[in-house]
Amino acid sequence: MKYFYLVAIVFLVFSGSVHADYPPVKKHGTDKWRVAYLEGGAYYDYQLIFKQILRSLMKRGWIENQKIPDEYFKEHRKFWVWVTQNLKTEFIEFLPDGFYSSDFDQEKRIRVKQHLKDRITTENDIDFIFAMGTWAGQDMADAAMHVPTEVASTSDPIGSGIVKSVDDSGFDHLHAKIEPDRYKKQLKIFYDLVGFKRLGFIMEDSPEGRTYSAYSQIAELSQEAGFKMVICNARFSGVSQSDAESNAVTCYKDLSDEVDAVYVTVHRGVVDGNMAKIVKTLTDNGVPSFSQRGENEVEKGVLMSISQANFSYAADFHARAISRIFHGETPGSIPMVWNAPAKITINLETADRIGWFPPYAILKAADRLYDNIPE
Repeated sequence: MKYFYLVAIVFLVFSGSVHADYPPVKKHGTDKWRVAYLEGGAYYDYQLIFKQILRSLMKRGWIENQKIPDEYFKEHRKFWVWVTQNLKTEFIEFLPDGFYSSDFDQEKRIRVKQHLKDRITTENDIDFIFAMGTWAGQDMADAAMHVPTEVASTSDPIGSGIVKSVDDSGFDHLHAKIEPDRYKKQLKIFYDLVGFKRLGFIMEDSPEGRTYSAYSQIAELSQEAGFKMVICNARFSGVSQSDAESNAVTCYKDLSDEVDAVYVTVHRGVVDGNMAKIVKTLTDNGVPSFSQRGENEVEKGVLMSISQANFSYAADFHARAISRIFHGETPGSIPMVWNAPAKITINLETADRIGWFPPYAILKAADRLYDNIPE
């Protein structure tokens, strides 16, 4: 009965819908909406989700339909340049000088925020801001940064102080997506399937690091279920990208000898380029793993996760909120709670290598099954 209950969770806990409403309109009926972009740094998911939001805006008619490059632009500014030069739209102006990034550098972050705040205060030439990630969301959670803002790609907008509560963003100009207990629900499924006693995960020991890794939700379930958390501190801010990646790989090597399951958390050092090393370490030691991010890492060899259809569901939620903002609604008044219509995804090759056999009911309910691990 336990597995049928899990199937019910997979199908029913996550729900959502897309609405073909709020058609494109110009600002004051005649002008384009002048749009800028802010991020904490070049994290892969920010660009992936941003691209999906653009595609969702295309579906809604705000941007003309055209192909957005699938390739990842390591320098995010270059993708913004591509957007400003190639996307065709009668309704939105992507400002050529509207890209802002702190490059995950705390000192630069202060300068970037001040520069953007000065522009907002004196120039009044930005109508809307995409804020990608926790740092960007936190920096826009400031009454002086009063430009309408959509915050995306944040693990915990409430815990990180971006919004006040599920019912109140705390700022008229700011809207974010909140998925209550999202990661706790993920881990509950993982725990019921694997039954671990020592769960390992990595995080940077900082407020942002704890937020990215969903530390509070892991700790809450740990108390309820009785498993022990084994944490490896992997620094990612104020270091180079290569150092962040090295820190992550080292941590997973250390954890693989100490735990009987791993939660692969969101971390700047966990990227496609080093997933093979991380996966090999875990599979060689027979450690079951669950990806916080989603099916992209399952495709790379993590045992399982919750499928997010490459963030298209979340992008539709953000695109609808943006449409409502452009229709004159106050961002802070738009509902923020959303539950993804997702199902479980499993890597069967990984399951075979570690000797874990998925229950038939779970296999039948799975959104996607992968049968190999990229070398």
